[in-house]
Amino acid sequence: MSNGPILIVDDEPPNLAALEQILGGEYELVFACNGSEALKAALKHAPSLILLDIQMPDMDGYTVCRRLKADSRTDSIPVIFVSALGMVGDEAAGFEVGAVDYIVKPVSPAIVSARVRTHLSLVRVSTLEQSHRDAIYMLAEAGHFNDTDTGVHIWRMAAYARAMANACGWTAEHCKLIELAAPMHDTGKIGIPNSILKKPGKLDAAEWEIMKTHSRIGHDILAKSNAPVFQMAAAIALHHHERWDGSGYPDALAGNTIPESARIVALADVFDALSTKRPYKEAWAGDKVLSTIQESAGSHFEPRLVEIFTSILPEILDIQAAWG
Repeated sequence: MSNGPILIVDDEPPNLAALEQILGGEYELVFACNGSEALKAALKHAPSLILLDIQMPDMDGYTVCRRLKADSRTDSIPVIFVSALGMVGDEAAGFEVGAVDYIVKPVSPAIVSARVRTHLSLVRVSTLEQSHRDAIYMLAEAGHFNDTDTGVHIWRMAAYARAMANACGWTAEHCKLIELAAPMHDTGKIGIPNSILKKPGKLDAAEWEIMKTHSRIGHDILAKSNAPVFQMAAAIALHHHERWDGSGYPDALAGNTIPESARIVALADVFDALSTKRPYKEAWAGDKVLSTIQESAGSHFEPRLVEIFTSILPEILDIQAAWG
Protein backbone atom coordinates (compact mmCIF):
# COMPACT_ATOMS: atom_id res chain seq x y z
CA MET A 1 0.00 0.00 0.00
CA SER A 2 2.69 2.53 0.87
CA ASN A 3 4.33 2.14 -2.55
CA GLY A 4 1.21 2.99 -4.55
CA PRO A 5 0.58 6.28 -6.34
CA ILE A 6 -1.50 9.17 -5.04
CA LEU A 7 -5.02 9.19 -6.50
CA ILE A 8 -6.44 12.68 -7.09
CA VAL A 9 -10.20 12.92 -7.67
CA ASP A 10 -11.90 16.12 -8.90
CA ASP A 11 -14.42 16.94 -11.62
CA GLU A 12 -12.77 20.28 -12.42
CA PRO A 13 -9.64 20.01 -14.66
CA PRO A 14 -8.08 23.22 -13.24
CA ASN A 15 -8.16 21.68 -9.76
CA LEU A 16 -6.51 18.50 -11.02
CA ALA A 17 -3.87 20.61 -12.74
CA ALA A 18 -3.19 22.63 -9.58
CA LEU A 19 -2.63 19.52 -7.46
CA GLU A 20 -0.51 17.96 -10.20
CA GLN A 21 1.71 21.05 -10.20
CA ILE A 22 2.13 20.85 -6.41
CA LEU A 23 2.75 17.10 -6.12
CA GLY A 24 3.80 15.86 -9.55
CA GLY A 25 7.50 16.54 -9.13
CA GLU A 26 7.74 14.34 -6.04
CA TYR A 27 5.07 11.64 -6.30
CA GLU A 28 3.53 9.30 -8.86
CA LEU A 29 -0.01 10.51 -9.51
CA VAL A 30 -3.15 9.02 -11.03
CA PHE A 31 -6.38 10.94 -11.66
CA ALA A 32 -10.14 10.42 -11.69
CA CYS A 33 -12.80 12.93 -12.75
CA ASN A 34 -15.78 11.54 -10.81
CA GLY A 35 -16.77 9.14 -8.05
CA SER A 36 -17.28 6.08 -10.21
CA GLU A 37 -13.85 6.48 -11.79
CA ALA A 38 -12.38 7.01 -8.34
CA LEU A 39 -13.68 3.68 -7.06
CA LYS A 40 -12.37 1.86 -10.14
CA ALA A 41 -8.98 3.61 -9.89
CA ALA A 42 -8.65 2.73 -6.20
CA LEU A 43 -9.03 -0.96 -7.04
CA LYS A 44 -6.79 -0.81 -10.10
CA HIS A 45 -3.88 1.23 -8.73
CA ALA A 46 -3.98 0.47 -4.95
CA PRO A 47 -3.03 4.08 -4.14
CA SER A 48 -1.15 4.96 -0.99
CA LEU A 49 -3.31 8.07 -0.50
CA ILE A 50 -6.45 9.60 -2.05
CA LEU A 51 -7.12 13.33 -2.39
CA LEU A 52 -10.88 13.51 -2.86
CA ASP A 53 -13.20 16.34 -3.90
CA ILE A 54 -16.66 16.44 -2.30
CA GLN A 55 -18.93 18.26 -4.76
CA MET A 56 -19.02 16.04 -7.85
CA PRO A 57 -21.91 15.36 -10.26
CA ASP A 58 -22.38 11.58 -10.18
CA MET A 59 -21.76 10.85 -6.51
CA ASP A 60 -20.34 13.15 -3.89
CA GLY A 61 -17.06 12.60 -2.08
CA TYR A 62 -18.77 11.49 1.12
CA THR A 63 -20.42 8.62 -0.74
CA VAL A 64 -17.16 7.69 -2.44
CA CYS A 65 -15.37 7.61 0.91
CA ARG A 66 -18.09 5.47 2.52
CA ARG A 67 -17.80 2.96 -0.32
CA LEU A 68 -14.03 2.87 -0.06
CA LYS A 69 -14.23 2.22 3.69
CA ALA A 70 -16.88 -0.49 3.19
CA ASP A 71 -14.63 -2.49 0.85
CA SER A 72 -11.90 -4.59 2.50
CA ARG A 73 -9.71 -4.05 -0.56
CA THR A 74 -9.67 -0.26 -0.10
CA ASP A 75 -10.66 0.38 3.51
CA SER A 76 -7.09 1.01 4.69
CA ILE A 77 -6.29 3.68 2.08
CA PRO A 78 -6.19 7.09 3.80
CA VAL A 79 -8.48 9.73 2.29
CA ILE A 80 -7.93 13.49 2.46
CA PHE A 81 -10.87 15.63 1.39
CA VAL A 82 -9.97 18.65 -0.74
CA SER A 83 -13.04 20.82 -0.99
CA ALA A 84 -14.42 24.34 -1.25
CA LEU A 85 -16.84 23.39 1.53
CA GLY A 86 -15.09 24.97 4.48
CA MET A 87 -17.65 25.02 7.27
CA VAL A 88 -16.98 23.14 10.50
CA GLY A 89 -19.93 20.87 9.78
CA ASP A 90 -18.48 19.96 6.38
CA GLU A 91 -15.18 18.96 7.93
CA ALA A 92 -16.95 16.97 10.67
CA ALA A 93 -18.96 15.13 8.02
CA GLY A 94 -15.73 14.27 6.23
CA PHE A 95 -14.16 12.77 9.32
CA GLU A 96 -17.41 10.95 10.10
CA VAL A 97 -17.22 8.96 6.85
CA GLY A 98 -13.60 7.98 7.45
CA ALA A 99 -11.31 10.70 6.09
CA VAL A 100 -8.00 11.34 7.85
CA ASP A 101 -7.72 15.03 6.92
CA TYR A 102 -9.51 17.95 5.27
CA ILE A 103 -7.99 20.69 3.10
CA VAL A 104 -10.07 23.72 2.08
CA LYS A 105 -9.88 25.18 -1.44
CA PRO A 106 -8.28 27.26 -2.76
CA VAL A 107 -5.38 25.09 -1.73
CA SER A 108 -2.05 26.29 -0.38
CA PRO A 109 0.88 24.41 -1.97
CA ALA A 110 2.75 24.38 1.34
CA ILE A 111 -0.25 22.94 3.22
CA VAL A 112 -0.96 20.30 0.58
CA SER A 113 2.68 19.19 0.52
CA ALA A 114 2.92 19.06 4.31
CA ARG A 115 -0.34 17.13 4.79
CA VAL A 116 0.50 14.62 2.06
CA ARG A 117 4.00 14.09 3.47
CA THR A 118 2.62 13.56 6.98
CA HIS A 119 0.00 11.01 5.99
CA LEU A 120 2.32 9.05 3.73
CA SER A 121 4.74 8.88 6.65
CA LEU A 122 1.96 7.46 8.84
CA VAL A 123 1.17 4.88 6.14
CA ARG A 124 4.83 3.77 6.11
CA VAL A 125 4.87 3.47 9.90
CA SER A 126 1.65 1.44 9.86
CA THR A 127 3.02 -0.87 7.17
CA LEU A 128 6.26 -1.35 9.11
CA GLU A 129 4.34 -2.13 12.31
CA GLN A 130 2.29 -4.75 10.50
CA SER A 131 5.45 -6.31 9.06
CA HIS A 132 6.91 -6.31 12.58
CA ARG A 133 3.84 -8.09 13.94
CA ASP A 134 3.89 -10.61 11.09
CA ALA A 135 7.52 -11.44 11.87
CA ILE A 136 6.62 -11.96 15.54
CA TYR A 137 3.80 -14.36 14.65
CA MET A 138 6.02 -16.32 12.29
CA LEU A 139 8.84 -16.67 14.83
CA ALA A 140 6.39 -17.74 17.51
CA GLU A 141 4.85 -20.37 15.26
CA ALA A 142 8.30 -21.54 14.13
CA GLY A 143 9.27 -22.24 17.72
CA HIS A 144 6.34 -24.63 18.07
CA PHE A 145 6.31 -26.06 14.55
CA ASN A 146 7.61 -29.45 15.64
CA ASP A 147 6.40 -29.29 19.22
CA THR A 148 3.47 -31.13 20.71
CA ASP A 149 1.92 -27.94 22.12
CA THR A 150 -1.23 -26.70 20.44
CA GLY A 151 -0.76 -23.45 18.55
CA VAL A 152 -3.26 -21.52 20.65
CA HIS A 153 -1.16 -22.11 23.78
CA ILE A 154 1.40 -19.41 23.01
CA TRP A 155 -1.20 -16.71 22.38
CA ARG A 156 -3.28 -17.61 25.43
CA MET A 157 -0.15 -17.66 27.58
CA ALA A 158 0.82 -14.25 26.20
CA ALA A 159 -2.54 -12.84 27.30
CA TYR A 160 -1.89 -14.19 30.81
CA ALA A 161 1.53 -12.52 30.79
CA ARG A 162 0.03 -9.18 29.78
CA ALA A 163 -2.54 -9.37 32.59
CA MET A 164 0.18 -10.15 35.13
CA ALA A 165 2.42 -7.35 33.87
CA ASN A 166 -0.47 -4.93 34.19
CA ALA A 167 -1.09 -6.10 37.77
CA CYS A 168 2.63 -5.58 38.47
CA GLY A 169 2.25 -1.91 37.52
CA TRP A 170 3.86 -2.01 34.08
CA THR A 171 2.99 0.77 31.66
CA ALA A 172 0.45 0.06 28.93
CA GLU A 173 3.22 0.16 26.33
CA HIS A 174 5.33 -2.43 28.17
CA CYS A 175 2.28 -4.64 28.79
CA LYS A 176 1.74 -4.66 25.04
CA LEU A 177 5.42 -5.51 24.49
CA ILE A 178 5.35 -8.55 26.76
CA GLU A 179 2.19 -9.83 25.06
CA LEU A 180 4.05 -9.69 21.73
CA ALA A 181 7.36 -10.96 23.12
CA ALA A 182 6.06 -13.87 25.20
CA PRO A 183 4.96 -16.08 22.28
CA MET A 184 8.56 -16.16 21.02
CA HIS A 185 9.90 -17.71 24.23
CA ASP A 186 10.50 -21.11 22.60
CA THR A 187 11.83 -19.85 19.25
CA GLY A 188 15.05 -21.76 19.96
CA LYS A 189 13.27 -25.10 19.66
CA ILE A 190 13.73 -24.82 15.90
CA GLY A 191 17.34 -25.79 16.64
CA ILE A 192 16.43 -28.96 18.57
CA PRO A 193 16.29 -32.30 16.67
CA ASN A 194 12.85 -33.82 16.12
CA SER A 195 14.04 -37.04 17.73
CA ILE A 196 14.25 -35.13 21.00
CA LEU A 197 11.28 -32.79 20.60
CA LYS A 198 8.93 -35.62 19.66
CA LYS A 199 10.36 -38.39 21.83
CA PRO A 200 7.36 -40.10 23.44
CA GLY A 201 9.25 -41.11 26.57
CA LYS A 202 11.41 -39.32 29.09
CA LEU A 203 14.61 -37.69 27.82
CA ASP A 204 17.89 -39.20 28.98
CA ALA A 205 20.60 -37.01 30.48
CA ALA A 206 22.36 -36.32 27.18
CA GLU A 207 19.11 -35.52 25.40
CA TRP A 208 18.07 -33.20 28.22
CA GLU A 209 21.30 -31.23 27.88
CA ILE A 210 20.56 -30.76 24.18
CA MET A 211 16.98 -29.72 24.94
CA LYS A 212 18.18 -27.07 27.38
CA THR A 213 20.16 -25.35 24.63
CA HIS A 214 16.90 -24.09 23.09
CA SER A 215 16.91 -21.14 25.48
CA ARG A 216 20.26 -19.86 24.27
CA ILE A 217 19.49 -20.64 20.63
CA GLY A 218 16.31 -18.58 20.91
CA HIS A 219 18.15 -15.73 22.57
CA ASP A 220 20.84 -15.65 19.90
CA ILE A 221 18.22 -15.50 17.14
CA LEU A 222 16.07 -12.80 18.74
CA ALA A 223 18.92 -10.64 20.06
CA LYS A 224 19.98 -9.81 16.51
CA SER A 225 17.31 -7.09 16.48
CA ASN A 226 17.59 -3.89 18.51
CA ALA A 227 13.81 -3.39 18.51
CA PRO A 228 12.46 -3.32 22.09
CA VAL A 229 10.02 -6.18 21.51
CA PHE A 230 12.78 -8.47 20.25
CA GLN A 231 15.18 -7.43 23.01
CA MET A 232 12.51 -8.36 25.57
CA ALA A 233 11.77 -11.58 23.69
CA ALA A 234 15.48 -12.47 23.71
CA ALA A 235 15.67 -12.01 27.48
CA ILE A 236 12.53 -14.12 27.96
CA ALA A 237 13.80 -16.85 25.64
CA LEU A 238 17.09 -17.03 27.52
CA HIS A 239 15.74 -16.95 31.07
CA HIS A 240 12.19 -18.37 31.18
CA HIS A 241 13.57 -21.63 32.60
CA GLU A 242 15.45 -19.94 35.41
CA ARG A 243 14.01 -20.52 38.89
CA TRP A 244 13.65 -18.12 41.79
CA ASP A 245 15.90 -20.31 43.99
CA GLY A 246 18.68 -20.47 41.38
CA SER A 247 18.16 -24.08 40.35
CA GLY A 248 17.07 -23.32 36.77
CA TYR A 249 18.95 -22.97 33.50
CA PRO A 250 20.91 -21.86 31.51
CA ASP A 251 22.67 -19.47 33.92
CA ALA A 252 21.33 -20.58 37.33
CA LEU A 253 20.16 -17.04 38.02
CA ALA A 254 18.28 -16.46 41.27
CA GLY A 255 15.84 -13.88 42.62
CA ASN A 256 15.71 -10.46 41.05
CA THR A 257 18.68 -11.18 38.79
CA ILE A 258 16.14 -12.99 36.58
CA PRO A 259 14.47 -10.41 34.32
CA GLU A 260 10.94 -9.73 35.51
CA SER A 261 9.60 -10.39 32.03
CA ALA A 262 11.04 -13.93 32.16
CA ARG A 263 9.66 -14.48 35.67
CA ILE A 264 6.18 -13.49 34.49
CA VAL A 265 6.29 -15.68 31.38
CA ALA A 266 7.60 -18.66 33.37
CA LEU A 267 4.57 -18.57 35.65
CA ALA A 268 2.11 -17.94 32.83
CA ASP A 269 3.63 -20.79 30.81
CA VAL A 270 3.42 -23.30 33.65
CA PHE A 271 -0.16 -22.31 34.48
CA ASP A 272 -1.22 -22.86 30.89
CA ALA A 273 0.64 -26.17 30.62
CA LEU A 274 -0.97 -27.55 33.78
CA SER A 275 -4.49 -26.26 33.20
CA THR A 276 -4.97 -27.46 29.61
CA LYS A 277 -5.05 -30.86 27.96
CA ARG A 278 -1.95 -31.90 26.10
CA PRO A 279 -1.19 -35.05 24.07
CA TYR A 280 0.69 -36.46 27.06
CA LYS A 281 -1.68 -35.40 29.90
CA GLU A 282 -5.20 -34.39 30.83
CA ALA A 283 -5.98 -30.89 32.09
CA TRP A 284 -5.52 -30.54 35.83
CA ALA A 285 -8.37 -29.29 38.01
CA GLY A 286 -8.18 -25.58 38.79
CA ASP A 287 -7.62 -25.96 42.53
CA LYS A 288 -4.78 -28.44 41.91
CA VAL A 289 -3.12 -26.04 39.44
CA LEU A 290 -3.36 -23.12 41.85
CA SER A 291 -2.08 -25.09 44.83
CA THR A 292 0.87 -26.37 42.78
CA ILE A 293 1.81 -22.82 41.78
CA GLN A 294 1.42 -21.56 45.34
CA GLU A 295 3.56 -24.41 46.67
CA SER A 296 6.24 -23.40 44.15
CA ALA A 297 6.49 -19.85 45.53
CA GLY A 298 10.05 -19.27 46.68
CA SER A 299 11.44 -22.22 44.74
CA HIS A 300 10.30 -22.04 41.10
CA PHE A 301 8.45 -18.73 41.20
CA GLU A 302 8.88 -15.34 42.84
CA PRO A 303 6.53 -15.23 45.85
CA ARG A 304 5.34 -11.71 44.99
CA LEU A 305 4.32 -12.83 41.49
CA VAL A 306 2.44 -15.82 42.87
CA GLU A 307 0.48 -13.46 45.14
CA ILE A 308 -0.27 -11.16 42.21
CA PHE A 309 -1.29 -14.09 40.03
CA THR A 310 -3.63 -15.37 42.73
CA SER A 311 -5.16 -11.93 43.19
CA ILE A 312 -6.07 -11.65 39.49
CA LEU A 313 -7.13 -15.29 39.05
CA PRO A 314 -10.68 -14.30 38.00
CA GLU A 315 -9.18 -12.25 35.14
CA ILE A 316 -6.87 -15.13 34.22
CA LEU A 317 -9.83 -17.54 34.11
CA ASP A 318 -11.78 -15.09 31.93
CA ILE A 319 -8.86 -15.05 29.49
CA GLN A 320 -8.73 -18.82 29.52
CA ALA A 321 -12.44 -19.06 28.77
CA ALA A 322 -12.19 -16.49 25.98
CA TRP A 323 -9.46 -18.49 24.23
CA GLY A 324 -11.28 -21.80 24.73
